Amino acid sequence: MSFALDEIYENTKMGRESALLGDYETSQVYYQGVLQQIHRLLTSVRDPSSKQRWQKVKQEISDEFEQVKDISKILSSFKSDNSKSYQSYESYNSYDDYSRHEEPTRDPDVWPPPTPVEHRPSPNIRGGVKPQPRRGEPNRGARAPAAAANKPSAPSNQRRPGQQAGGADRAKGSAGKEKKKEGDGDEKKFDPTGYDKELVEHLERDIVQKNPNVHWADIADLEEAKKLLEEAVVLPLVVPDIFRGIRRPWRGVLMVGPPGTGKTMLAKAVATECGTTFFNVSTSSLANKYRGESEKLVRLLFEMAHFYAPSTIFIDEIDSICSKRGSDSEHEASRRVKSELLVQMDGVGVSDDDPSKAVMVLAATNFPWDIDEALRRRLEKRIYIPLPTADGRKVLLDINLREVELESTVDLVHVAEHLEGYSGADITNVCRDAAMMSFRRRINGLRPDEIRNIPKEELMQPTSMVDFMEAMKKVNKSVSKEDIEKYLKWMEEYGSV
Repeated sequence: MSFALDEIYENTKMGRESALLGDYETSQVYYQGVLQQIHRLLTSVRDPSSKQRWQKVKQEISDEFEQVKDISKILSSFKSDNSKSYQSYESYNSYDDYSRHEEPTRDPDVWPPPTPVEHRPSPNIRGGVKPQPRRGEPNRGARAPAAAANKPSAPSNQRRPGQQAGGADRAKGSAGKEKKKEGDGDEKKFDPTGYDKELVEHLERDIVQKNPNVHWADIADLEEAKKLLEEAVVLPLVVPDIFRGIRRPWRGVLMVGPPGTGKTMLAKAVATECGTTFFNVSTSSLANKYRGESEKLVRLLFEMAHFYAPSTIFIDEIDSICSKRGSDSEHEASRRVKSELLVQMDGVGVSDDDPSKAVMVLAATNFPWDIDEALRRRLEKRIYIPLPTADGRKVLLDINLREVELESTVDLVHVAEHLEGYSGADITNVCRDAAMMSFRRRINGLRPDEIRNIPKEELMQPTSMVDFMEAMKKVNKSVSKEDIEKYLKWMEEYGSV
């Protein structure tokens, strides 16, 4: 491990130094090697926090690599423009001073002689190959090998089959081709060729690049939902040989339930636990004022999901973009977006040849009765996310009050019994209100300058049982019994647990 870290440090240092010295070709070779080394290191890291830090380092190195490539492209374009201008200037002078230069006219169909190009020696990839002297340059004897020995050597893992020492351009081209091959150490990057670059960048911003840091243990209760999501997303990546044929994983899961019951938290936990590429899609990310652009976004979204597979597409409040078709209030543009979404969802899932290339659609809604029938069929698993049980309410209280000091008389089991019918969000609001009760009593009737002089210990008094009772009187339930009956009736008719 220490040897790998030393190599990463040294190669990163050499890549940055090469870029600062203007040797961008050599710098790119170093950066490619560093990214591959970090990728191999990530496969051996098991600690989630360390893995998250290394992923952040990898992203920063990748950004530096992109900047070096952009600078190299700009310089190449300048050289190309200067070459054209120089040739035009020479052509004008030869015509104006023909008698002096006596340059004969050239057949445009005949290729001109090759223009001599200065070739700099490439990094010593093989480790023992000496750079050849340039044409017309005298051999300096002992000084030439010494200069070659002092030249920074590229990382050994950049060696490609057929690559020769003395070909930085060839190393770059070969590395660029290898980057697109499957299983390469570098991070895959979607090629926007053939697509609208702005649309690709728009969707790239919706990809969850960093870990949401929400685990199954952070979600109280909802054991059935956790098991189903683990079976649909996580297990097919762990034992892909099992999930074939009739056992293929579910391609679509719809989470139904009242607001504040943890549907979005479950989606974030999937992003953390499964380690797949996670697309967090909202209504605004698929909306565009220009005709046809929204359909392009939907199609591009699924093509990118297949490229980055295994991946998960999470669509929150899906009823807002895929309500029932055929109503009088439906707009033509909205109907086209729904149709494109349904067509693309027919192509998601996993093939028997490669279960690791799965794409799953995870959707959430508070109004399942408004969803189009065709979409309901494509979301094969429809699960109900209910209000928390008595045990779940107790766990929620423990999670929310981890940093709050409580009096010894506080009985959270008794508090959980009084919170029957409250959603997870409601319980969080009760805890917040109860934690503020002692602070409100202490500052009652005081001016801001007087509050500032009160010691922190007096402001942060322990929360009592009376505080919880007062908070429950102020924070009411957000879900009625009629709403619960409506959800249960829909699940009885269309549910698929």
